Amino acid sequence: MNKPFVIRLLRTRQFTVAIVLVILVIIFGTSSKNFLSASNLRNVLLQVSTIGIASIGMTMIIVTAGIDVSAGSIVGVVAVVVGKSTLKGIPLPIVLIIGIAVGALLGSLNGSIVGFIGVPPIIVTLGSMSFLRAMVYQLLGGRWIGSFPPFPASFRTFGVGEILGLPIPAWIMFLLAALFAYYLRFRPTGRYIYAIGNNPEAARVSGIPVKKVLFYVYVMAGILYGIAAVIVCARTGIVQTNTGAGFELAVIAATVLGGTNILGGEGSVIGSILGALLVAIIKNGMVLMNLPALTEGLIVGSIIIVSVFADILKAGRGAHG
Repeated sequence: MNKPFVIRLLRTRQFTVAIVLVILVIIFGTSSKNFLSASNLRNVLLQVSTIGIASIGMTMIIVTAGIDVSAGSIVGVVAVVVGKSTLKGIPLPIVLIIGIAVGALLGSLNGSIVGFIGVPPIIVTLGSMSFLRAMVYQLLGGRWIGSFPPFPASFRTFGVGEILGLPIPAWIMFLLAALFAYYLRFRPTGRYIYAIGNNPEAARVSGIPVKKVLFYVYVMAGILYGIAAVIVCARTGIVQTNTGAGFELAVIAATVLGGTNILGGEGSVIGSILGALLVAIIKNGMVLMNLPALTEGLIVGSIIIVSVFADILKAGRGAHG
């Protein structure tokens, strides 16, 4: 017998995250007079946009029971390419296409090895994370770009400009979230992703092209990382050797916190966006409260552990009826 919709909603991770969000807003709002200011809320939206966009791609990967720890390194490489292209005077639309293309290329490398060769995702993406981080150092030659000369104002507007009072990156995040939420829920290939995460062998027997779908998922994730990298580059105005470092931790935390089961087969884009918002609020609130930077890593890491533990417990209860 199906439970009422309200009961099912109350038991979702997304509802829990929404409640925690409200509690944190109250705590940080009363602890810091600047937290609820318009400028700070705008900063939160700017912070959440890149994590949220990347978490859409991470959602698809984790739903297939995979993982991608190379997200931050991909962002770093794309940011370097985008930054150098911008300084050469290439127009913003072309720069955005370049960022998407480089992200797709790097994602396809992961997808080819995971999908067609069958190497476990953690091994593949761990290797590419190290390789691509070294590539960032090599491409930059130990120097920053974007300071002297600075990036053009038109490019910076893409990262910090506003439309109808909301930052442009936030609009991009909302648009992509709506697009991929529809795709995963209503399109056949979107449903294939869940089928693979639940049981890849059963999916293969039923006619789903598992290898191609896995390849496609990592390519799409790379594209989303590329878009996030362009926004990071435009928002900060510089590209450093550590650009994107640790980014994957925040993205994975947002994704699993938002209800995407680390064991695969379950998750939603909307949940991941809520998780990204929670991570961004935690980071922002801790800065305003002058808490040590190391505490941020402790809290985000704890979030991942607790969320994964909850998924394992849930899977154990399901296996025992």
